[in-house]
Amino acid sequence: MAGLSSFLTRFLAGRLWFLSMTLLPVAIFGCANLLLQPALAPARIDFTERSLYSLSPGTASTLRGIAEPIDMTFVYSRAEGQAYPAIRAHATRVRELLESYESLSRGALRVREIDPAPFSEAEDEILAAGLAPVTTDGTDPLYFGLFASNSVDDLRTIPFLEPEKETVLEYEVTRLIARLDDPTVARIGVLAGLRGMEGDGQETGYAVLQDLASRHTVVPIDRDFISLPEDLSLLILAHPPTLDEFQVWLIDQFLLRRGRLVVLVDPAALAATGTSLLDPDVREPSSSLPTLLDHWGVGLSNTVVADVSAALPVQVEDADGRISVAGQPLFIAAPTDGMAPDDPITADLRRSVNFGAAGALSFDPETALDIQPLIQTGPAPSALNADFARTNPTPAEVVLAYEAADAPATLAARLSGRFTTAFEGGAPPVPLTGDPLIDDLALAAASDLPAHIGESAVIGTMVLVADADLLDDGFYLSPGGGPSLGDNGTFVLNTVDALLGDEGLLTLRSRAEALRPMTRIDDLRARAEAQFFAEQSALEQTLATAEAQLSEYQRTAEAAGFVAGDFEAQLTADERADVQSLRDDILAARARLRAIERDYRKEIDALEGLLKAINIWLMPFLVMVVGAGVYVRRRGRR
Repeated sequence: MAGLSSFLTRFLAGRLWFLSMTLLPVAIFGCANLLLQPALAPARIDFTERSLYSLSPGTASTLRGIAEPIDMTFVYSRAEGQAYPAIRAHATRVRELLESYESLSRGALRVREIDPAPFSEAEDEILAAGLAPVTTDGTDPLYFGLFASNSVDDLRTIPFLEPEKETVLEYEVTRLIARLDDPTVARIGVLAGLRGMEGDGQETGYAVLQDLASRHTVVPIDRDFISLPEDLSLLILAHPPTLDEFQVWLIDQFLLRRGRLVVLVDPAALAATGTSLLDPDVREPSSSLPTLLDHWGVGLSNTVVADVSAALPVQVEDADGRISVAGQPLFIAAPTDGMAPDDPITADLRRSVNFGAAGALSFDPETALDIQPLIQTGPAPSALNADFARTNPTPAEVVLAYEAADAPATLAARLSGRFTTAFEGGAPPVPLTGDPLIDDLALAAASDLPAHIGESAVIGTMVLVADADLLDDGFYLSPGGGPSLGDNGTFVLNTVDALLGDEGLLTLRSRAEALRPMTRIDDLRARAEAQFFAEQSALEQTLATAEAQLSEYQRTAEAAGFVAGDFEAQLTADERADVQSLRDDILAARARLRAIERDYRKEIDALEGLLKAINIWLMPFLVMVVGAGVYVRRRGRR
């Protein structure tokens, strides 16, 4: 018995020692986790390919520079949001992002989350902040937004955090914080050659100018200016008039000192030639800044761009007075897939930006500036004469003159970096009029200007657009105050907001989408568009030519008194053969156009079919083959 007792004692002691050695590390790990969790909760190592969970340096700079505390409230109706997977997943992403913000701000940003119950004090607080609920299929409303305030009760909101705008989430939140940290109202100078953009936007003018005036202070710049206000945060040149060398130097120096410039130039400004309802007076039909553009390594075409793949529909009246709708290739509805997806200016645009007889931008590869195309045409645009575009040609006339290119044209771009002066010899002389009083005032104003500098004092950023007509209300607003037909206004406001931020905001990248696109299919689609659009434009040109010649035969016959259906009776045998040939050409062209529509997705559909076959059949087949091999091998061993 003594031996058995001794054995049991040693056995139990060993078991207890093993159990204690097992539980002790678990207990230590658990205690350490509880103690360190508050400090380490925001910390993470980001192994994702596109750094989905890493904050940008611009955000870090903004958060560390907060001068006074900012209170931010994230509002999310959890119960209602559970019914929408996209919103539920986006809420998790927003929550994690705000946790990282709060940790990085070192207490300067205080974040809380509210899940409001209907008719509660929390809901009253949310409604007072300006957040409106989203109607759902359920009985309770869905709140999904955020609001923030600073120490002086300045309040800013994001009413609804759209999952579709995930790429600009970090930019939007960082911009909101930056505006609360520095709520100063910006002063924006506007030098315009379009009537309707010459005021401060408070009462009349283009809608986009009124929107700017509601957010900032708009300072109109007279076309005869001899100085620029020193307190301008941003300068916008909208179809600028012809400037003398001294005025160009003033713009050059503004860019070097302030580093914020928006330029809209146009080889054929339809809004300046009487086609705009807001601008019936004829102004300068084209605009450019050759001295500055050449120095920056930018070329502006003296031709205009047409694009049959993105033509805006317009009403067309035929010879008989019948009204129909046809696509006008000169009026380009630039689609979102031709916009920079990773730039805050264009990343959140969901509709087209509409251009009218726009020019094309080109860039010197030797330039030291960083160039980011923002908006491009389809893969097969055409360059047309600017004077021809100003004659208001019909869509059929544009198609007849269409010659498809083999690469998209750039309509808008962002240029950033260290700019240098285009006036290496210093400031040019002040232009004198011969009037002693005016000349004395000009010389006095020039004497008060800062000294000439040769290189930018800050990292400069400018946005260059090869069209001024996109500002015209008629290109994107519905008549009678209906919903807008394009994102022209949003594009301009995004541009201004991006350039008014500090250097951290200007270099802030958009957050990448979690969705991984099928790049091979995208490449196939791009090649198919380049091939088929070029052939489509050629066929449409052939079709328009044949129909025009056939119509000419008919008009000639009707003028001679023949009935339209019997006009061939007056024709010679050769002319009848020519008419039949034209009809055959029309039928063949239309048949080929229908074939193009069918062939457009042939290669893409084939690839999708192959992927389905691999996913549905290949993997199960491989499993069966491996299983059969293992079975045969084991049976052979036995």
